[in-house]
Amino acid sequence: MTDDVRAAAERMYAAFNARDHAATAEIFTADFYGHPLGATGPESVTRAWRRFHERFPEVRVVVEDLIVEGDTAAVRTSVHGIPGQQPPTMLELFRVRDGRIAELWGLSSLR
Repeated sequence: MTDDVRAAAERMYAAFNARDHAATAEIFTADFYGHPLGATGPESVTRAWRRFHERFPEVRVVVEDLIVEGDTAAVRTSVHGIPGQQPPTMLELFRVRDGRIAELWGLSSLR
């Protein structure tokens, strides 16, 4: 289980950094729920990623810490490529089911 959870987290950040929006269909469950977005489904993530990449074309996320326990991952990242800011920090917690992210919570110092 731990390897599946770690792999799901790594796939998500790699896809975000590669601007591979189509990968959300394989990374997130069909009934995915994102608490920060208050939205469901992989397409909600696709829309959010597209908006973020349009606003910040140079953005990339660097995983600083990745802790896995059971079906849950806790991740601390820094967000690079945001003009005029020190790299903001994000803290995300997600639950993985069958190798895909099913639920996500997050906090960010992004202004």
